[in-house]
Amino acid sequence: MNNHLLSLADFSQKDLQSIIDRSRTLKKERGQGIRHQQLAGRAICLLFEKPSTRTRVSFEAAMYGLGGQVIFMSAKESQLGRGEPLKDTARVLSRYVDAIVVRTFGQEVVEELARYATVPVINALTDLHHPCQVLSDLMTVLEYKGTLEQTKAAWIGDGNNMANSWIEAASVFGFPLALACPVGFEPDARILAQARERSSSPIIVCNDPVEAIANAEVVNVDVWASMGQEDEQEERQEVFRNFQLDADLLAKAAEDAIVLHCLPAHRGEEITDDVLEGSQSVVFDQAENKMHIHAALLEHFMLTAR
Repeated sequence: MNNHLLSLADFSQKDLQSIIDRSRTLKKERGQGIRHQQLAGRAICLLFEKPSTRTRVSFEAAMYGLGGQVIFMSAKESQLGRGEPLKDTARVLSRYVDAIVVRTFGQEVVEELARYATVPVINALTDLHHPCQVLSDLMTVLEYKGTLEQTKAAWIGDGNNMANSWIEAASVFGFPLALACPVGFEPDARILAQARERSSSPIIVCNDPVEAIANAEVVNVDVWASMGQEDEQEERQEVFRNFQLDADLLAKAAEDAIVLHCLPAHRGEEITDDVLEGSQSVVFDQAENKMHIHAALLEHFMLTAR
C-alpha cells in the first residue's frame, strides 16, 4: 500500500475496505469506553491553508484519542505563506513529526510534499480531491446499507473535489454512481475517464437531477460555491437553482434512501431545511464518522504502511 493518501484511486478495494473496517471497530470501542494509546509519543502536523471546523477538530480528536500529539499551523503561521519551497517544508517537518496532514488549494501542493517528505502525507482536502471525507461517507453508507456493492449513489450539484473523490470511490468499490451537474460544472474529465476504465459499474454524468436521483439509495449534495469561490456565489446560485435537494426531488430516490452532506450546509440553497433535518438525513452520523476514519488512517499510515 502507498505510504501517502493523496487520492482514493491510488488504492485497491481491499486497502480501503480494511481502513473502513478498522474505523468501525474504533468507533465501537470508543462507544464501549475503550481508550487507545498506540500513537503515544508520536505527533502530527496539521498544515492548513484553508479554514476548517470538522476536519481540524476530527483529526485532532482522533490523534489525541490514540494517545498522540497535534501541532496545528495555518498558512500565515508557517513559511508556506512567505514562499518557502515546499520541498524544504516537507523535509524539515519530517524531522519533527510522524505525519503531515494537509488542507490546501492545489493538488500539486500535497503531491510535492509527499515527494520530499519521509513521513506520511495525508490529503485533508484540495481543490481536486477530498479522500478522507469520502471515506467517512462510505463508512456511513455501510452503517446504513450494509454493503456498497450495487448500492446506487447519486451526486447532485457541483462537479467539485467531493464529486471527483466519489467518482474514484465508485471505481474502486464498483458501485453505480450518477452525477447531475449544470453544464460547464461537470467533474474533472481525466478523473472521470480513468474511473470509468477501472469501474465494474456505470458512472453516469448528466445535467438532470431527476435522472441522476432516480432509485438512488444514497443521495449526496454539497455547497454550490466552495472555499475560494465566494466571488462566484451570486452567479452560482442562478446556475444551480434547479439542483436543490428538496422533498419533491428526494421523493424520486429509493424510498429508504439516505441523505449525505459533508457540511457546512447552506440551508435553502443546495438543500432545504426539512430534508436536512428529516428522517432520511444522516449528516451528523456522517460528520462523527470523520473522526473515526481519521483515527484509522493515522493508525494505518503511522504504524502499518511504513
